[in-house]
Amino acid sequence: MQIIIHELLGIVREYGQKMAAIPNEHFIAKPSPKKWSRIEVLGHLIDSAQNNLRRFICGQYESPPALITYDQEFWVAANQYSLSKKEDMIQLWALLNQRIASVLETMPEANHQKYCPIGSGGLKSMEWFAADYVKHLKHHLNQILPGSFDIVYP
Repeated sequence: MQIIIHELLGIVREYGQKMAAIPNEHFIAKPSPKKWSRIEVLGHLIDSAQNNLRRFICGQYESPPALITYDQEFWVAANQYSLSKKEDMIQLWALLNQRIASVLETMPEANHQKYCPIGSGGLKSMEWFAADYVKHLKHHLNQILPGSFDIVYP
């Protein structure tokens, strides 16, 4: 888990700065009417952080915790990320990820192997979810800053 935490915090430090350097007009531009803008992708990452923070906490005391459902299109639209200030979004994303890292850091080692339900059915360990969270993060950061990570997700 320590490797995952270290990697997550490194990504937050480096990519918060890189996103801040993107001109605002490029950050809010939609590549096509049906595709998210960079700010909407960042909003999706904020939603992911919120849902996973809940999973990393509830998964420690509920056996197993309730399945977290997430309608990504609805969440992005309901949050109106396209109308948000880039700086606020980057700060919120960074703070949520720092909080996740803190929760993972203080999670008792025995809880790393507690299981949570996954959308396709079945159960995965908290450690699996933490690693998958970072992979998902990298996948979407590649949409904001193409070529940042050599990863195929899922």
